Amino acid sequence: MTAKNILNNVSRRNIIKFGAAAIGTSVVTAGIGSKFLSTQPAVANNDLTPDEALERLMEGNQRFISGKSNRPHQTLKDLQSVSASQKPFAAILSCADSRVPSEILFDRGFGDLFICRVAGNVATPEEIGSLEFGTLVLGAKVLLVMGHKNCGAVDATIKGAQVPGQIASLLDAIKPALAKLDPKKAAQLEAGIKANVVYQVAKLQESPVISKLVNDGQLKIVGAYFDFDSGKISWVS
Repeated sequence: MTAKNILNNVSRRNIIKFGAAAIGTSVVTAGIGSKFLSTQPAVANNDLTPDEALERLMEGNQRFISGKSNRPHQTLKDLQSVSASQKPFAAILSCADSRVPSEILFDRGFGDLFICRVAGNVATPEEIGSLEFGTLVLGAKVLLVMGHKNCGAVDATIKGAQVPGQIASLLDAIKPALAKLDPKKAAQLEAGIKANVVYQVAKLQESPVISKLVNDGQLKIVGAYFDFDSGKISWVS
């Protein structure tokens, strides 16, 4: 059964409950979210545990680093095989930077990864809602928040850049992460990027939907840092 079919089968009453729990997760009570989740289990499943899903990601990154990428699930036939439904094993919140293509870095293909890309890899309400869908409904077992070397959004926030349009909203979403940053440290930018990853992980953990999955052992949230020079993904905590 596809996610569309399942969502269509959810009663109007439960949709209203979910709307109350999911819209603006930072201001809604955990009790409302838990009440919904107690009657709406994850609708997609796969045979991986969260640890196995994370291991699969890191094995792919190692293949990429060593120049031995398998490039799985990347043909037209592979795309056609998942055209009716999807069951990604991992969800990723990463930067919109053109140098951070998750499918290449983790040596994956169509249907493997549910990815949200936004400058500064910030957990906005829209990103959180998307990742709630990717984990609760589609069944991703690991949720990775990935910052990267020389992130322009974090750098601009550190420098207090004056920016036009809606760009400022991205910097505002990063500012709280940098509150304890030591301006005297030479490696301030890298420290800020990693601090932002930790902060955005914490924002995701405030979601009653995501936290319930974590508490039930169905999901693991991990912070990561991508180094352009080595191609390596390392952990951030």
